[in-house]
Amino acid sequence: MFSDRLRRAALLRGRSFVCICLLVVTAVFLAAPRPPVLAQSQSGSSSGNQSGAQTNPNQQDAPPEAGGPNDTIGPYAIPAKKEPPPAPPPEHPKKLENMPDYSIRVDVPLVNVDVMVTTKDGQFIPNLHQENFKILEDGVPQTINHFGQSTAPITCVLLVEFASTHYYFVREAVNDAYMFASGLKKEDWVAVVTYDMKPDLLVDFTQDKTAVLGAVRQLYIPGFAETNLFDALYDTLDRLDRVEGHKYVILISTGVDTFSKLNLDQILKKVKNTKDVTIFPVSIGWMLRNYFESRGGAAPHGMGIPVSQMDYLQADNEMRTFAQLTGGRAYFPRFQGEMGEIFKDINDDIRQQYLISYHPTNAKLDGTYRKLKVELVAPDGGPLKIRDQKGKDVKPQIIAREGYTAKHTVE
Repeated sequence: MFSDRLRRAALLRGRSFVCICLLVVTAVFLAAPRPPVLAQSQSGSSSGNQSGAQTNPNQQDAPPEAGGPNDTIGPYAIPAKKEPPPAPPPEHPKKLENMPDYSIRVDVPLVNVDVMVTTKDGQFIPNLHQENFKILEDGVPQTINHFGQSTAPITCVLLVEFASTHYYFVREAVNDAYMFASGLKKEDWVAVVTYDMKPDLLVDFTQDKTAVLGAVRQLYIPGFAETNLFDALYDTLDRLDRVEGHKYVILISTGVDTFSKLNLDQILKKVKNTKDVTIFPVSIGWMLRNYFESRGGAAPHGMGIPVSQMDYLQADNEMRTFAQLTGGRAYFPRFQGEMGEIFKDINDDIRQQYLISYHPTNAKLDGTYRKLKVELVAPDGGPLKIRDQKGKDVKPQIIAREGYTAKHTVE
């Protein structure tokens, strides 16, 4: 009995000792440093391959510069981009003794002026030089910095008589209008207006040459026989008052007015009071007029509208007056073959201009309006004298803008 108890006590002591040993070994194992994951993965992988385990078909080989795990299981990490080295600080100039630290910035404006110089008949005067121009800004002479001559785009209205008058008049008016439209450039702004009893706007101001030619091609069958020139010209000038810059009216007409509400005095007053508009009348129907005049009569103008030779002479005089009051020229071609040369002269006269630039003496950017005046001077400072081919003195006409508004800068 006593011996059985001794054996049990010894057995319990042995088990306790074994448990204590296991706890000590476990603590030592946990406290010891673990081997790298790479070695553990390699041993596991080799053992797994030996046991016949399946490998990952989508595994990726890590590049040596990736910096992540190189095992055959799992993705690899992309290294972060290296930040570029910071730029060196700017070198400041050495500060001199007794020298204040400040900077100066000057904005000098440049004024561009387009100038046209023509004769009284509207013919452009070429071969002028920089020393022939004098520019005054608010009465103060300016120094010209840049000077040149170029061909400028135009802004014009093609005003065409299109009425049931005579077939020859209608055909010639349409042909002349088409010839002028064919000579347009892509920078030009042109509107097409026809008139009989009243004006009809076919094409508003456009740079589309195709639209202008297409509108002229549609002129087949005219409407009324009346040709109310005064009303149509007054309406055209009234519309041009709202258009900036210099404008031109190419008037293709017989010049005969039959039934306008306005009289001659009213239309002349309108022409005189209209600014920045030049009228170039081109008369039509001269071959037909000469044919009937040679037989002691007047060309028929329209069915039921009596027109005498005096009416045509008065119409010619009115067209000359329109041109003279606005600085244009009136053309009265006797043959259709003259039209090409006529429209070439008109295009040359209204496109040529001189380009002048200067830095104003008043450099303030205060948004004020400055008045401009352009004069022609001789090399000795006196007025420039211009003579035509016959040696006669010609009084030049200068067309330029009256002023400009300076820029406004808020400090």
